[in-house]
Amino acid sequence: MKTILTLNNLTKRFGPLTAVDNLSFKIEKGNVYGILGPNGSGKSTTLGMVLNVVNKTSGDFFWFDGNESTHNALKKVGAIIERPNFYPYMTAKQNLNLVCKIKNVKNAKIEEKLALVGLLDRKNSKFRTFSLGMKQRLAIASALLNDPEILILDEPTNGLDPQGIHQIREIIRKIAAMGTTILLASHLLDEVEKVCSHVIIIRKGVKLYSGRVDEMNASHGYVELKAENNDALISALENHTWFENIKLDPETNLVKAILTKPIEAENLNKMLFEKGIILSHLVKRKESLEQQFLELTKQNA
Repeated sequence: MKTILTLNNLTKRFGPLTAVDNLSFKIEKGNVYGILGPNGSGKSTTLGMVLNVVNKTSGDFFWFDGNESTHNALKKVGAIIERPNFYPYMTAKQNLNLVCKIKNVKNAKIEEKLALVGLLDRKNSKFRTFSLGMKQRLAIASALLNDPEILILDEPTNGLDPQGIHQIREIIRKIAAMGTTILLASHLLDEVEKVCSHVIIIRKGVKLYSGRVDEMNASHGYVELKAENNDALISALENHTWFENIKLDPETNLVKAILTKPIEAENLNKMLFEKGIILSHLVKRKESLEQQFLELTKQNA
């Protein structure tokens, strides 16, 4: 599979603050990637570096096969990393004509891109009459004028009402279905879960997880346990490869352990009984993607 973008230990410091810390990942052609993290986690800074608008401190990145300059490679990239900024007294079509001149691309595809984002019927309306959602959709049309291999979006649904959010997500799905690779930054787990095939989770500039969204949600769950001697219980779990992240909750006095393999509650109870541990509480649970995300970011707070 063709690699669109590669990051190798990319780092950005602003004085004593490390905004992006040794970040490494790859973007492969034909997928929808989400960089997910709380506000201030380094998402926008990462996009700024690969788009050459923020200077890196160390590490490296390269586009496509790395054999052409970033300047030339960016001609095959479409990006929206700031609020849509068009001339208010010009129409949608006039604004896109101007973008074509600036990008040095033909204006033959203006109406096609307006149709794609659902704005063809408003092509002769002035930009100042557009809602925030329509402005964002026009910005997406603008970013697609050069038929980019990858579209980069920074918080594409920020500030939109539910209808506007739905429209943008549908457009993202439509663009992805046409074969365009997409990289979007978001602090909304719901957004990434609904439109992305892959996710890179970061907090304080550090990568916590990178992989397919469905694989992140394919965990074997966890167990909550309690015994008369919780220390012996924890020791038994720690000596078994089926369990990880074993913790005692001091409030409930329950031992929680993440499962690394599927196991039936009956077999777990039998295994511990044979070690002399009698359980007074045993519950198997499955974490939602949201719980896993919150657990990941909480551990690294």
